[in-house]
Amino acid sequence: MPGPTPGPASGPLSHAPEPRPRRRVAVAGVALSECGRVDGPTPYALHAQAARRALADSGLDRSVIDGFASAGLGTLAPVEVAEYLGLRPTWVDSTSVGGSTWEVMAAHAADAIAAGHANAVLLVYGSTARADIKARRRTSNLSFGARGPLQFEVPYGHTLISKYAMAARRHMHEYGTTLEQLASVAVQARANAATNPDAMFRAPLTVDEVLSSEMIADPFTKLHCCIRSDGGCAVLLVAQDLVPDTAKTPVWVLGTGTSVSHTTMSEWADFTVSPAAVSGRLAFERAGLTPADVDLAEIYDAFTYMTLVTLEDLGFCAKGEGGAYVEKGRLLREGELPVNTDGGGLSACHPGMRGLFLLVEAVRQLRGEAGPGQVTKRDGHLPEVALASGTGGWFCSSGTVILGRG
Repeated sequence: MPGPTPGPASGPLSHAPEPRPRRRVAVAGVALSECGRVDGPTPYALHAQAARRALADSGLDRSVIDGFASAGLGTLAPVEVAEYLGLRPTWVDSTSVGGSTWEVMAAHAADAIAAGHANAVLLVYGSTARADIKARRRTSNLSFGARGPLQFEVPYGHTLISKYAMAARRHMHEYGTTLEQLASVAVQARANAATNPDAMFRAPLTVDEVLSSEMIADPFTKLHCCIRSDGGCAVLLVAQDLVPDTAKTPVWVLGTGTSVSHTTMSEWADFTVSPAAVSGRLAFERAGLTPADVDLAEIYDAFTYMTLVTLEDLGFCAKGEGGAYVEKGRLLREGELPVNTDGGGLSACHPGMRGLFLLVEAVRQLRGEAGPGQVTKRDGHLPEVALASGTGGWFCSSGTVILGRG
């Protein structure tokens, strides 16, 4: 005999929980592992070293970590790396979109924390890219993919470097951008690296030295290209509820944006526009800020052209004006818009994927922990707002994160 028909009060949706209010998200801890020339430790060891240091920097106990993000290492990344670190997260991310991976992961983690799906998410990266080549532990192949859409370009010998070189040449053709302007990006990055004790290359550099170095892929000479290093780093993002227990003044995630563009060069509508044009716009809209509010920018710089075109697409100057914008010291630590204040991938470090290093440097600058490399505003105060923008592939993906002290 059927029982009584449930009334409205006992229906399946009657006890649905009220939606949680979105929480603010802060960076609680950042750290680097050994960087530069690191011949002993494995990539796993660099992950662990960076993670321990970031946790110590935060002042929190490891038991608070319930989220983990990692890419580029392990058969089941991030499960294998989490196991190595002794973590059993209930929220994970292994998004892999090239150099912008870490800004994209930070956006995912911030959304998860804000929604209450995690309380503390650890992002970790480590690589022995330089040591592996030196020890001939693996070969380097920068021509990508013989399957899928890329198969139609592979026979023509397009390497990663040549894809960037073609884009740079197009910008030069369209807007009159000069080799000297591109070279000035490398010169200013080297000047910023001079006071960074962790930078691999700190000796002064001139435009003429950049232009006369070995040709790699026209128009890029060797010094237009990033260095190859070893190293790792980690960033711990936490919910506002944990901030009172942290050791340092929090740096808040104000806005994030992500975007993808193409993998096949023939599908790229405009070689002079990167996906940062979308990720940057979204990040600024969500932060309620504009480029004029940014005190410093950490921008992925595997090649000098990346810095120039990303500055345009983020709105720091108009399209086609990047060449003029990067001249006359604007990117120096004491310049109008300090960019890559640690020396960037062109001089400080570039261990395969550099996106997480951008976040570490931005946080250190906002905290006032950059030592002799510290940026100050014209009024002598610490910077209030920093931007980190990563690029993946050959302008295939972009992630932009805006951070602030307030």
